[in-house]
Amino acid sequence: MASDIWSVADLLRGDYKRHEYGQVILPLTLLRRLDAVMAPTRATVRDRNASLDIQNKDRLLEIAAKLPFYNVSEQDFTTIAGDAPNVAKNLRDYINGFSPNVRQILARFDLDNQITRLAGAKILYQVVGRFAAMRDLDKLTNHDMGYVFEHLIRKFAEDSNETAGEHFTPREVIKLMVNLLIAPDADTVAGEGQVINILDPACGTGGMLTAAEDHIKSINPKAEVYVFGQEINAESWAICQSDMLMRNQRGHIYFGNCFSDDGYPDKTFDYMLVNPPFGVEWKKVRDAVEGEAELGHAGRFGAGTPRINDGSLLFLQHILDKMESVEGKGARLAIVFNGSPLFTGAAESGESKIRHWILENDWLEGIVALPDQLFYNTGISTYFWILSNRKAAELRQKVILLDARDQWEKMRKSLGDKRKQISSDQIEHITKLYVDALKIAADPGRPDHSKVKIFGTRDFGYHRITVERPLKLRFEITEDALAALENSKALAKWGEQEALITALRPLLGSVWWTKKEAADALHAAVVAGGGLWPGTAAPLKAFWNAVSVSDAQGELQKAKDGTVLPDPGLRDFENVPLVEDIDAYFAREVTPHFPDAWIDYDKTKVGYEIPFTRHFYAYTPPRPLAEIDAELRDLETQIRKLLGEVTT
Repeated sequence: MASDIWSVADLLRGDYKRHEYGQVILPLTLLRRLDAVMAPTRATVRDRNASLDIQNKDRLLEIAAKLPFYNVSEQDFTTIAGDAPNVAKNLRDYINGFSPNVRQILARFDLDNQITRLAGAKILYQVVGRFAAMRDLDKLTNHDMGYVFEHLIRKFAEDSNETAGEHFTPREVIKLMVNLLIAPDADTVAGEGQVINILDPACGTGGMLTAAEDHIKSINPKAEVYVFGQEINAESWAICQSDMLMRNQRGHIYFGNCFSDDGYPDKTFDYMLVNPPFGVEWKKVRDAVEGEAELGHAGRFGAGTPRINDGSLLFLQHILDKMESVEGKGARLAIVFNGSPLFTGAAESGESKIRHWILENDWLEGIVALPDQLFYNTGISTYFWILSNRKAAELRQKVILLDARDQWEKMRKSLGDKRKQISSDQIEHITKLYVDALKIAADPGRPDHSKVKIFGTRDFGYHRITVERPLKLRFEITEDALAALENSKALAKWGEQEALITALRPLLGSVWWTKKEAADALHAAVVAGGGLWPGTAAPLKAFWNAVSVSDAQGELQKAKDGTVLPDPGLRDFENVPLVEDIDAYFAREVTPHFPDAWIDYDKTKVGYEIPFTRHFYAYTPPRPLAEIDAELRDLETQIRKLLGEVTT
């Protein structure tokens, strides 16, 4: 069906550019789908509308349509396609006959302007006729229709060269994500009187929300599920909203950027899940985000702001702000990340502070590493983060790391960058590994023991210490030293630079091992040469920087108060695990190699990172040299044989 719909592009070619095809195909696909769904009750709605002589007919017409929307126009796709001279007029009449909720959705597509453009190109009749001829749109389930829309959006996105991560998530990935999110709560969800609110703040066409609702309903058909979403892309928002109407879902999809225009500022949720854009900058909403960050934890971004070119951790803070309180039912949430949020940012950077805040509050329950080449428009490795403010008692102050990178099977045909998929059996296997993580990690005899590791929340923290070593200098006049004096801005501003260099040039090749000796000799040379000695702080500092060289055999340099000065060129940094004593670590790891080193405690910082790959690294020893030599000799023999065949 998606291929059949895409064939409409043949009619648009020439009058539209490839990246513009979606402006026509998406709204008309949606319109044709609505037309097909309404067909069984179309006559009933028209008759009911004609019989009603009241202002507010909406609810009565919805009842007649047996749908949460209706159309009272005398037109449909068959009649529109059958009247070539009036196709534009009839199509507009048909659109205006929809109930207000559908007209609001169609308005996001700017369809009226496209009708004018198609009519001007004299292809509107052909395009409408092609859609009218599609007879199977009423046979597809809403679930399958979701695939159709997502396939079309993916193709349009590829033609527009849009950035990775901005579109929809493969359905098997959604299923796994929902399983991991809800599996630990299966008993609770199955209880009586469950009213469950779900949020996806970057919902796209709504695939995650639908999958979450379906999964909850499979556990408890009586549960009342309300789905809420927010989407910044107008076309995706319209498709999501229309899908909700056709499925008769309860909830709301808000249109707008959730960073600058929060659609649910005062609402909390039981479950949240989101696949935010990977590596997309948030420069456009910088003022709004930083303004709210200044409010501290009274706003959503009080923990910190990440670098401007990746807003992933802003999405995480956004949904953490909307967790149902622990005093209520608490909340669980899942988010898809690339590797960057695990470790990007040095100690006390925005990213590190956000990780610190999350782990300090004991919200991070687990991280699951997924195979690469799993998404349609990026081949990078991805991770699920599972968070909750009501972790099970046995998981408090603990974090699960689950390596599922080998759980995939090759697709028969690649779709964009997606070459791998996760089978249903693998989804169940990963879910079971996650639910039983504590038991598996504690039992080395388990087959998947190496795939699961349990850490304390403080295991990811570290002290970033600054290791200093003493400054030892020798002093000399070389061509490099004279060049440094010549290029010094401080000396140029002083004004006596040229005379100073001229006076020092006769000392080329001279070396002094103490600063006093160097000062006496250099000062005498400058005076004798008719130059001036730098008298103020800035040029004097520039002078000594130019003639001094770090040397382990040189003179130890001290400040006026007698403290040893550090050598900036030998300065180093060490990450000391938060759970370890800094001095003990220093004595064990640094002092044996550099006995004169010391810690500058004033510069110590606290950082948090989650080096997932390092924890699952398995050392593979190199092959024996004898085996490599034998292989090389065999290759040499083959090459000689081939060369012999050529020469003969």
